Amino acid sequence: MAEALVASTRLRGSRMAARSSILRNPLNVLAIGLIAGFAFCAVFAPLLAPYDPLTQALASRLEPPSPAHVLGTDQLGRDIASRLLYGARISLFIGVVVVASAGTADHPVAEEAALVAEALGNRVERVYDCGVAGLHRLLDRYDLLADASAIVAVAGMEGALPSVIGGLVDRPVIAVPTSVGYGVSFGGFAALLAMLGSCAPGVSVVNIDNGYGAAHQASQINHLVAKIR
Repeated sequence: MAEALVASTRLRGSRMAARSSILRNPLNVLAIGLIAGFAFCAVFAPLLAPYDPLTQALASRLEPPSPAHVLGTDQLGRDIASRLLYGARISLFIGVVVVASAGTADHPVAEEAALVAEALGNRVERVYDCGVAGLHRLLDRYDLLADASAIVAVAGMEGALPSVIGGLVDRPVIAVPTSVGYGVSFGGFAALLAMLGSCAPGVSVVNIDNGYGAAHQASQINHLVAKIR
């Protein structure tokens, strides 16, 4: 009993010494202050941001820093300071939605899904040209796929990409068949039927070319995960 008490006292003393040594270093104090400031700005972004980060004002695009826009505006006239504040909030609380597309011809639908997910307040990562004809590009991004809250998989032709991703990672996959293809693709019906018949777990399917609907589903999953966290 006495030995345990002595060990506990020594451990407490070593922890206090470590804390005091950290606080004695000005750089450590500065780093702690920056982290605390980042967290504060992220939590209170709706109160601190002077503008809606998604509001576009083309008449005010690419303005330099001014009293009205502290950091200026971007190419769409959106306030950069507001976008940074909300970006910090998204980085702190919201997980990642990955939009993966099989081929170049699938990009329009994939980009629709990515832009809608971003507009709904999600952090979006794109993984393009990673279909079954180039699986090495998909495997190179395995860590990103495994960290995602939801994955939107866009594919035409035989529609195999969602099944591949569903078998690789234990994340919800929203499959989007596209009307890309020729011959027996039947305007996307071949991909749609392949995705509906997938044996990979956790794969759901939306209608042909429905990137908008897939983005909403992924966004709801992502925001629900953020609430649980």
